[in-house]
This record gives sequence, structure tokens and C-alpha cells, in this order.
Amino acid sequence: MLDVAQTIADFNRGRDPDRLVMKYRNMRTSPFVFLRGTCHLFYQRLPKNSIFKTAPLTWNCGDLHLENFGSYKGDNRLSYFDMNDFDEAAIAPLTWELVRLLTSILVGAESISASQYEAYSLCETLVDAYATALTHGKATWVERETSHGIIHQLLNDLRERDRATYLNRRTTIKGRGKHRQRVINIDGKKALAATDEQRAIVTKAIGDYADTQPNPEFFKIIDIARRIAGTGSLGVDRFAILVEGKGSPDGNYLLDLKNALPSALAHNCSIRQPKWPTEAHRVVDIERRMQAVSMAFLTAVKIGKEGYILRALQPTEDRISLSRKEHTMQELHKTIACLGNIVASAHLRSAGRDGSAIADELIEFGHKRKWKIKLLKAAQECAQQVENDWGVYCTAFDDGAFNLS
Repeated sequence: MLDVAQTIADFNRGRDPDRLVMKYRNMRTSPFVFLRGTCHLFYQRLPKNSIFKTAPLTWNCGDLHLENFGSYKGDNRLSYFDMNDFDEAAIAPLTWELVRLLTSILVGAESISASQYEAYSLCETLVDAYATALTHGKATWVERETSHGIIHQLLNDLRERDRATYLNRRTTIKGRGKHRQRVINIDGKKALAATDEQRAIVTKAIGDYADTQPNPEFFKIIDIARRIAGTGSLGVDRFAILVEGKGSPDGNYLLDLKNALPSALAHNCSIRQPKWPTEAHRVVDIERRMQAVSMAFLTAVKIGKEGYILRALQPTEDRISLSRKEHTMQELHKTIACLGNIVASAHLRSAGRDGSAIADELIEFGHKRKWKIKLLKAAQECAQQVENDWGVYCTAFDDGAFNLS
């Protein structure tokens, strides 16, 4: 019998204790946050249903849930809405990807103020939209001009946000005149101070990368902090880096540098995976395959033997709210259908690469019906398992099992 508390503790061993304690505390707040923080446990608990063995192979983001969709600036400087976290990316039957997303809707029902009946209805909408998009056989993308409803409002809001306002939320200007310079806010919520050793390591890594770029001065480092973001990756080496960009103080840019760890999806799936130089190369390569347009500055950086993912810092506020308190069910169904289209497009876009199914196989699968019923039932089983495991975790947490002091 699997020991939930021990499994979680073993998986997170060795992480930065300052941020790991935040992860453990956050996971205690709700089963939805617990789901986000235990991707490894979710795939260990995946039912043995045939639907998870016979579905076509696709490139999966690996940790798909409602919080892993958001807006970002592409490398063409336009804003897009897409999946935006590929830390667990791997090749696997497409149903592994879908069941985690569906489970997040069911487990997260309370978080969005929806009833279980409403959540299940949203799951049906997502599966139908995904299947329909597969049958069309053509990958699409979501930008401001092609978006609607909740997502369109988010992308419109982004267009109106200027760089200075954004920087002012994350940094403080110190000094006067020519000596005015920004520093990252060390607030204990989004950033913690970096050590001198960490600063030296990151500075060298970014310097080496800058030397390969047409404009090395763009990447001149002004400040470095340990970044606090996400749930599953809390405690992993991660830094917010303030660089010169297009000029101080308001032309500065914020970058995100995160250590890439092995994929929990790949670890629990028997499908043979390609070999990459580092885990960061895996994440970056698969993200480029699946997204319509890559995130700005997306690249793999090697520090020693470890791989780190470098990209533009993605603000957590650039996500949609799916709360029933703010939107009608009709608006939520339209948005969920859009998410289904996004996932199908990512699978079609990366089809036929390194062993993934070709588009014709995905189109044929989309026309079938029985898998939908089986998948929805499996999602309900997974949601119940997550609820049960969260209950066990809460008891262990309250008993001091995750006290790091």
C-alpha cells in the first residue's frame, strides 16, 4: 500500500527549505492545490484502464490543469494564450494529458464556486471540443484578434499594460539621476534574497549565454533573486533576473531561470523517451513543438551538469479566472471549449515527431465515441483518489510530518 506522506516527502527531498515549506503549506489549503503540487503522485495513482494504454501517442505538457493555461509574450513580441508549463513534458498516450486536466476541473470545482454537476458538465464540454478539434485536423492558436470572451478580455488588458507599470510591481527604483536603478522587491511572496554564491553562478551562466547573442548588453544583469512561483516546482532552484534590456530604468526586462528536473509523466509511463542533453532541453524542445509561438527568450542553459530553462518571466496574474462568481456558466463553457481546442492543436502541431501519432491517427481517434465515456469515468475515479490522498496528507501535515524547522 502506497504511503502518501512518505512518497511526497521523498519526492521533495533536497529542495530549498524556504520555498518547500511554502509548498507544503499551500498544499494543505485545498485538494486542487494538492493536485497541482503532486503530479508525481497523480501518475502513480493512474487507474489501469485500457484507455491509458491504447490511445494514440502525443507530446504532452505532462502537468496539464486549469492553472497551466495563460497569456505570454511570444518571441515575435505578440501576446498569445496557450499552455505555458512544460516541466513534466513527455510522449505518452493523449489520455494521460486529458485525464489530468479533467480531474483538475472536478477537484477544482469548489475553487471556482461550481457544483460537481456543473464541473462534470464542463468536463463533457472539454472532451467534445477536444475531439471535434482533432477531427478538423488543423492546429489553431489563440491571440487577441482570434480570442473571445474571458480570454479576449485578458489579452486586451495585457495590451494596455505598459512595461514601467509592470516593473514597478516587481521592483523598486533606487538612486537619483543617472544613478537611478531598479532592484527586485524581496517581499517573501514573489521573491527571496539570493546568496552571493547563487548570484555568482547565475551571473556567469547568463553572461555565457549573452556572449552568444547579437546584443549581449541586453542581458547585462542588474539584480537577482530567488523566485517564488507555482506549486509543484516550489523549492526547485529558480531565479528572477533583472537585466538591462532596452535601457534603465523602464526598459529593463525580467527573466525566469529554473532548474529542470526529470519528468514525472515519463517516469511513470512505459513509453520510451528520446534522449536530450539535459532535462531543460527536453522541456524547451517539447514546448517549441506544442506551442504555436514560443515564449520570449525560451532556451536551455547548462550550469555544470544541470539544465536550466531560461524564458521571459511569466506573471502569475496573466491567467484567466474561471470563478462562477464572476462569470456565467455559458462563459465558462465557451472558455473550457477553447482550452480543449488548445490541447488538440498542440497535439496536432507536434504530431509525427519522434514517435508521436501522425495527424491521420488523431483525426480517426477524434471521430470515435467510446473513449470519451471511459475517460470521463476515469477522471471521476482520479478526482476521488486525489480527494482521498489530500485527506491523508492533511492529517500528516497537521501531525507535523512536514515540519521542516
